[in-house]
Amino acid sequence: MEALREILGPDALLTDPADIAPFLVDHRRLYAGQALAVVLPRSVEQVARLAGWCNQQKIGLVPHGGNTSYCGGATPDESGRQVVVSLRRLNRIRSVDPLNYSLVAEAGCILADVQRAADAVERFFPLSLGSEGTCQIGGNLATNAGGLSVLRYGMMRELVLGLEVVLADGRVLPLASALRKDNTGYDVKSLFLGAEGTLGIITAASLKLFPKIRSAATAFAAVRDVRSAVDLLSRLREASGDRVSSFELVPRIAIELTTRHIPGVTDPLDKPYTWYVLCELTSARAADPLAEIMEETLAAALEAGLVLDAVVAKNERERTSLWKLRETIPEAQRIDGASLKHDISVTITAIPEFVRRASAWVLQNVPDGQLVVYGHVGDGNLHFNLNQAPGADRDTFLAREPLIKRAIHDLVHDCGGSFSAEHGIGRLKVEELERYATPAELSLMRAIKQALDPNGVLNPGKVLRSS
Repeated sequence: MEALREILGPDALLTDPADIAPFLVDHRRLYAGQALAVVLPRSVEQVARLAGWCNQQKIGLVPHGGNTSYCGGATPDESGRQVVVSLRRLNRIRSVDPLNYSLVAEAGCILADVQRAADAVERFFPLSLGSEGTCQIGGNLATNAGGLSVLRYGMMRELVLGLEVVLADGRVLPLASALRKDNTGYDVKSLFLGAEGTLGIITAASLKLFPKIRSAATAFAAVRDVRSAVDLLSRLREASGDRVSSFELVPRIAIELTTRHIPGVTDPLDKPYTWYVLCELTSARAADPLAEIMEETLAAALEAGLVLDAVVAKNERERTSLWKLRETIPEAQRIDGASLKHDISVTITAIPEFVRRASAWVLQNVPDGQLVVYGHVGDGNLHFNLNQAPGADRDTFLAREPLIKRAIHDLVHDCGGSFSAEHGIGRLKVEELERYATPAELSLMRAIKQALDPNGVLNPGKVLRSS
């Protein structure tokens, strides 16, 4: 403790149990750890000194952002021998360059604050998550976050120009470049994107900006089936010149859960249907006729039998209402009861077949579960979740998790997909990575980890099993 105070200053060390408690339990309350200390550095220099000292002492460092991880990636283990590094004080927007369409943000910046900083100079930062009011840029980078706009703008990896990273031994990689072309050797920054703090601690990033969105058209449509949703996506992309920014699949049960548990959520259509999509077109040009394109495409899809009913938002209030329905599905699930979550992805073409096969398996094998399948059809990422059925025993339902996970993930693998689309590996999915990654992939990952963190001090036990 004395050494940590000397490195960071007395106000950067949390000691009160009440202050430390929020850092020891993950967002989903799957893990409850202990910590040697929780520290709050104010600069990259302090992070570097901390890392160098902990590396010498072989003390684990657990980077901590907004604590919105679904996989326990920011929670210390139960040993009480790890230091949690909260980056919330590294929260400055260092610079904004509207002509270069870029900004430099520190790791502790809240995602919503980065969005506002871009908007202040008539620019747009497209990463959009349900947790954007609390999640931090460092965590978004470390998990290669996805969200609602991946279809148009890509994952977090594709929104990064450069990184500043503290290595395990305290050296700093000053990679926060704003260059779009730089072919000087290996793309080192990519190593740290999605590595969940196991190869280095990201302290700042240069991020891509885009023209400010000035027009949008948002619709909620009932579709005949999942295949029809995929076909509608293709039609919208063609008709709009690829200006589809979001395309979300929503099942009937999600509407029932959100209208039951979330105040202010209403069913957008007059009668119930089995499947819906929430889709949005956006443009930087205010004069673009997006509403007409949306309406014409939906009308043609209605005539073709793909769409059964639809509503197009007439104003921002109606648009906000539609998005509230989609974004509160996870909260409604939590309120309703126990749930088992699977963050999977397959190719867009394979979505209907996967949903058909996986739904049939659940119906036959999980009588005490209700299927809640929703997510980002535009990029192939589905949240294939099961909720505890009414009247079912919670403990019995949750005890079936290993069997259900194995069946769903094996099916995903059989369909050429991924068991982790946007939530990362963390502590939760280490065994899954070992099961589905090839020996060559695992060997390479372990070699990179050994090269950058030979003492194993960076986020031990996350992504790769501690040796």
